[in-house]
Amino acid sequence: MKQVVQNYKSGELALLDVPVPGCKPGGVLVRTAYSLISTGTELMKVSEAGMSMLGKARSRPDQVAKVVQSVATNGVPATYRKVMGKLDSYTPLGYSLCGVVEQVGDGIDDVKAGDLVACAGNEHALHAELNWVPKNLYTPVPDSLAPRHAAFGTVGSIALQGVRQGESRLGEVALVIGLGLIGQLVVQLLTASGVRVVGADPDPERCELAERLGAAACGDPASPAVESAVAELTDGHGVDQVYLAAGGGSNQPVELAARLCRDRGRVVDIGKCRLDLPWNAYYEKELDVRFSRSYGPGRYDPEYEIEGRDYPIGYVRWTERRNLACFLDLAARGRVDVEPLITRTADFDDAVETYQRLKDGELKAVAVLFRYPEQAAEDGASADAPVVSVPVVPGGARSAAPVRAAKTPVRLAFVGAGNYATSMLLPHLAQRDGVELSTVVTTTALSAANAQRKFGFREATTDLDAVLGDASVDAVFVVTRHSSHAELTRKALLAGKAVFVEKPLALTSQELTGVLEAVEESGNDRLQVGFNRRFAPLLQEAGKRFGARTGPASLRYLVNAGRLDHGSWYLQQGTEGSRFAGEGGHFVDTASWLLGADPVSVYALAPSGNEDLQVVLGYPDGSTATISYVTTGAAGFPKETLDLVADGKVLQLDDFVRSSVYDGRKRWVSSRLPKARDKGQSAELAAFVRAVRTGGPMPVPLGSLVATTAATLAVRAALAGGAPVTLAEAR
Repeated sequence: MKQVVQNYKSGELALLDVPVPGCKPGGVLVRTAYSLISTGTELMKVSEAGMSMLGKARSRPDQVAKVVQSVATNGVPATYRKVMGKLDSYTPLGYSLCGVVEQVGDGIDDVKAGDLVACAGNEHALHAELNWVPKNLYTPVPDSLAPRHAAFGTVGSIALQGVRQGESRLGEVALVIGLGLIGQLVVQLLTASGVRVVGADPDPERCELAERLGAAACGDPASPAVESAVAELTDGHGVDQVYLAAGGGSNQPVELAARLCRDRGRVVDIGKCRLDLPWNAYYEKELDVRFSRSYGPGRYDPEYEIEGRDYPIGYVRWTERRNLACFLDLAARGRVDVEPLITRTADFDDAVETYQRLKDGELKAVAVLFRYPEQAAEDGASADAPVVSVPVVPGGARSAAPVRAAKTPVRLAFVGAGNYATSMLLPHLAQRDGVELSTVVTTTALSAANAQRKFGFREATTDLDAVLGDASVDAVFVVTRHSSHAELTRKALLAGKAVFVEKPLALTSQELTGVLEAVEESGNDRLQVGFNRRFAPLLQEAGKRFGARTGPASLRYLVNAGRLDHGSWYLQQGTEGSRFAGEGGHFVDTASWLLGADPVSVYALAPSGNEDLQVVLGYPDGSTATISYVTTGAAGFPKETLDLVADGKVLQLDDFVRSSVYDGRKRWVSSRLPKARDKGQSAELAAFVRAVRTGGPMPVPLGSLVATTAATLAVRAALAGGAPVTLAEAR
């Protein structure tokens, strides 16, 4: 089998062929699916190995002290041989992984061969194809948790133990200094506990990531922003706890902790940073300084870790293993989201190159995963060509909606009446002839009453089932938060209603399959997703002027999305999906409509620490569409600009204010006032109402809606795999 090793004397990294470990009693043999690189601890070790002997000595004064003691006891020659022998040997790397139990040792009865487990330990959860792991250093993975996410179990336990040491309480305010991998997890764990968090890190991308994951405010520790945020959140008293998750030789974190902590607050050291405590500052506030020892009680105790002797739960509630299981449970229930922390997933065969890129600074990452060969095969793809299945659209004749008399109104019900519904949809429908706003359904009575008063709904209610059971309602608009779209759409289809659901249709492939199963079960395919841009008048006219293509096209779509306000529910990725999953379908649909086909491949790249994306879609005829989705651009720049090039012609769209077509020496231009910007909502709604009234086809074929949704969801797989994803119809 293969294992990542390092020679601490020379700094050499290698992927070495080593014997398979035996399956000893009291543990299990685990075949690794994913292992996690700790970009803090492991890179520190890798960097130290590349130092001179003097540099190594300076970085590890504790080891120097042991050498001095050995010289006094054994003499210089013997000590030299011992030290050089230890340095000039291969040492393992890694301590956090997820894998499948290959073999069970004697005395183990809580797992069996084939079970998925998360494993911990710098001697047992190594970057290796197979590891023997003792009982107290593994735990079963919940069914709903992906293996790549379970690989975070050990570092999650380290963060969790740190939070436990801080004894955080509901409503408190905490400062997290250092927003690397551990710091980002501490932020999420504190937020899940009802603690408001301020983060401090000199990297603005990591600060932005922490804010997206729940921090109230983040900033450079050298700037006044952090101090101002603490003062505002605590009324000037200072934070209740400080978590030191930083590394390096600076004493700034310790000094900042003293300055911003309240009287008798708690300072918890999780990382490995300099700890020259300013005596006066810590004494005057009587600060409680605590250390968090790795994964929790049991760490460094051979009777617990190797011999499997557990601590009684009545005396030690949270041990290493129980912390590991707790973190996996939190991740499985969406209370912690590790996906945004994954900068890259590399094949295990590329381990040495990946470490070198991290060490050289070429690859800037929060977290990097190794994916092992058997896991890649189980994923149904090689690293070079992953495949994502596109759910099959049910075939056969669909039952058309009844044709209505000309003067009979189309009765619409709205589920949800938030900002988008009340600003972009209802104003177009409230005054439309032949439309009756029948019922508005919201989770709170007051929002329903407000929508009823403003737009003239006949009824307002909080009872969804009553609306779905109302035979007089022809169509249901689903305009709720993203996480509820698929389920509400499924229910409405099963109730026999025509459905208009705002994007996205689904946040996962399972949700998308569920919608199509409802279509199959009910025979009702009367579905439209709010992909409105293809209906925009300027784009429609430009498309007609551009005309048919004979050769492949190149399309570029720049989306200057901008940053969201703090507190926006769009930032709740654990429940609402990524920002691109939420609105990326708009741009995929527009590109596919202009190119006249559904995409067959998806490739994506993303810089670390923000939501900027480069998405490349491939089409059957060789056409490509590049969607640059950026959140870090200038606020004054137009939000959407598009260029389509083919057959010696160019189509340009400037933020739905101006469109142009260049054909040889000819140029056609159409424009409108910025205030009259029209992204197609009115035309889309008119087409939907007409389809409901006449029983004719929906404005966009169901197959296209499914293909767009599948391509949008495939972006996540493309980012994870670092390779193009092939979209193939499920068999």
